[in-house]
Amino acid sequence: MLASAAAVNRQAEGAYRQTLKQAQAKGRLNPDAEELAQVRAIAARLIAATGAFRPDAPGWRWEVNVLEGDEVNAWCMPGGKIAVYTGLLDKVQPTDDELAAVIGHEIAHALREHGREKSGQAMGVGVAAAIGGVLLGSTLGIDPGLGQSVLGKAGDLAFMRPNSREMEQEADRIGVELAARAGYDPHAAISLWEKMRRVSDGAPPQWLSTHPSHETRIADLKVHADRVDPLYRPGMPRR
Repeated sequence: MLASAAAVNRQAEGAYRQTLKQAQAKGRLNPDAEELAQVRAIAARLIAATGAFRPDAPGWRWEVNVLEGDEVNAWCMPGGKIAVYTGLLDKVQPTDDELAAVIGHEIAHALREHGREKSGQAMGVGVAAAIGGVLLGSTLGIDPGLGQSVLGKAGDLAFMRPNSREMEQEADRIGVELAARAGYDPHAAISLWEKMRRVSDGAPPQWLSTHPSHETRIADLKVHADRVDPLYRPGMPRR
């Protein structure tokens, strides 16, 4: 965590504003009032439940918007800036419970500060390059500025880089619990990823991706959805 939370959140805020500005200029910001209302209503319930993971999270400067685009995608930037793409809504056609699984997963990345962690990792690479540049300059006569220049670029929107498998798995597990705490069926994450598997035919094998394979992901989600089911159905025995 080399990057401060405040710095990463400021960077995310700026990137989010720019994204919305560009989408609005192209007429792609919140194109359907009904879809926007659905997404925001689900997100509001999830956000209200985030205090179980971080006491400060319900008070973040949350914002939720829908962007028109073919991407089957959604994301949550550090600090609670959420976007859902119409490609996901149109192609997957998720139920409310399934959409809660998507948004809950993305919120989980923000709760666990995965974006800040990635920024810190990038800064670490930059620091190493800078130190290496100084050492090279002193021993071999190479301009130390070559290494130092990497430091200024390393953290540039690093929070938007792909997540590791470990981050994805953690977000899956927290996401189903968050959905259950918000009153959504955690098992909807399983039907969601079954739909995603059908939509994304031809996806690369697991070892070629930072994301788990669909089969691995679905198997893990089944285990954790069962574990948190009592949060969704209080008083019910564990499966």
